[in-house]
Amino acid sequence: MIITITLVLFYILTPILLVYLVHVSKTINKIGAVVMAYAVGLVIGNIGLFPRASAAFKTILAGNQFLPHNEVLNYLAEGKIAQSDLILNQIGSVQDTIMSIAIPIALPLLLFSLDIKRWLKMAKEALLSLILGVSSLIIVVVAGYFLFKDQIQESWKVAGMLCGVYTGGTPNLAAIGTALDVSPNVFVLTHTYDLVLGSVTLLFLLTGAQKVFNLILPHFNESHEKIKLKKVIAENEGIDNYLGMLTKKGMIQLSKALGLSVLILGASFSISLLVPKSSQMPVIILLITTFGLLLGTLKSISSIEKTFQMGMYFIIVFSLVVSSMADFRSMFQIDFLHLFMYVALAVFGSMIVHVFLSYLFKVDSDTTIITICALTFSPLFVPVVAAALKNKDVIITGITTGILGYAFGNYLGVGLAYFLKGF
Repeated sequence: MIITITLVLFYILTPILLVYLVHVSKTINKIGAVVMAYAVGLVIGNIGLFPRASAAFKTILAGNQFLPHNEVLNYLAEGKIAQSDLILNQIGSVQDTIMSIAIPIALPLLLFSLDIKRWLKMAKEALLSLILGVSSLIIVVVAGYFLFKDQIQESWKVAGMLCGVYTGGTPNLAAIGTALDVSPNVFVLTHTYDLVLGSVTLLFLLTGAQKVFNLILPHFNESHEKIKLKKVIAENEGIDNYLGMLTKKGMIQLSKALGLSVLILGASFSISLLVPKSSQMPVIILLITTFGLLLGTLKSISSIEKTFQMGMYFIIVFSLVVSSMADFRSMFQIDFLHLFMYVALAVFGSMIVHVFLSYLFKVDSDTTIITICALTFSPLFVPVVAAALKNKDVIITGITTGILGYAFGNYLGVGLAYFLKGF
């Protein structure tokens, strides 16, 4: 019981500390709370605080995270496993429970603040740009799947996660990873490689991308429709601002949003009982996404402040838990070289195909760059890249593309994963 309480408190309170540090430290703010959570989790999980499974217990687990407590007690009484295996099983049970709850609770909160109707009306060119970007991603991810499927563990699940992370970032990656029951090692490795390669991509977008793409694509057309951006920019610049959540008014409103999120989870779980057990988690995730989007169209819900930030808190919790479950030593094994190559192909290959499609459809270079930014990272980075391009008029296209990609990425990732599983 002491181990359970200690773990729960650690996983709940540490993200609060990280959020606080993001606000008081410029350095940590640049790194981000999610990345910091991964770093803390990897350290905690790999410095010997958690016991390692004995060879016999690894065999008994057969790939599972944990086993029912009574079953493990029987193995211990029979002398088949060690006392440390019993503790490890208890830790695994706590970790699995928190992971299973964090994402389903987070998703509605993240989606409540997204007024899809409004975003659809704000920039018609964003829709074409989104279609080209997503098409590029699907082409490359599918090609990579057939290239690496025999060399990568859970390759069809990785394909789904890559579609998620390059349409909606970490929240979609986490949601799809949960829906597909991806092993912690594969999840953390995929996201780690994405972070490394993504930093290279962002540097390119901020520096040489405009000059390179201008050699191939039309220059930005000055006749693009000008749209008032002040409100849109203000909203998205505040995405990582958690201040004000703990005020009396904020707590009352967020309690309502959290309660609604729990109700959505309960309803989604109830409906999922109508399908086979193996399909229940994907159905739950997709139902939660759908309910969240629909309720986000109601002004009484979308007007609640800080729901996105509250959802991101649960994403940070998830990131901390899953990274603490990963074996850091496995990241440097040659066995995962193909996974690194697959992620690299998704990052750079989809960019090349996107530029080619933009050339065919005569989409200008600045719009192409801002779309790549919005899909690969998040709407939060759009104003930064637009500033580097010295073109504020692409901000609305980038933000709209990012919002739409984020909203529908879960459907795409889960759907593509199960489609590829059949091959």
